[in-house]
Amino acid sequence: MEIKILDDKKTKLVIEVKGADHTLCNAIKTEIWNDKHVKIATYSIRHPQISVPHIIIETDGEESPRNALINAVQRLQKNDARFKKEFASAIR
Repeated sequence: MEIKILDDKKTKLVIEVKGADHTLCNAIKTEIWNDKHVKIATYSIRHPQISVPHIIIETDGEESPRNALINAVQRLQKNDARFKKEFASAIR
């Protein structure tokens, strides 16, 4: 996966995530919305076969969009680890 920053301002961040699809982008978008400072969290894939996803985040200025993204990814990682542990326990 390759991440490229397209726009990085105080309250807006647009990144390109080469190698991602709807599954990852939707999970990130949904988790970002759990941040109270986020005003906009969405992603765009113009064409599913040839386009690279863009994730767009805007905040109210009390938190940077970059920090909102980092925090959301960290929460997803914790949830993933917890899911793996619970799933492994359930199938034993």
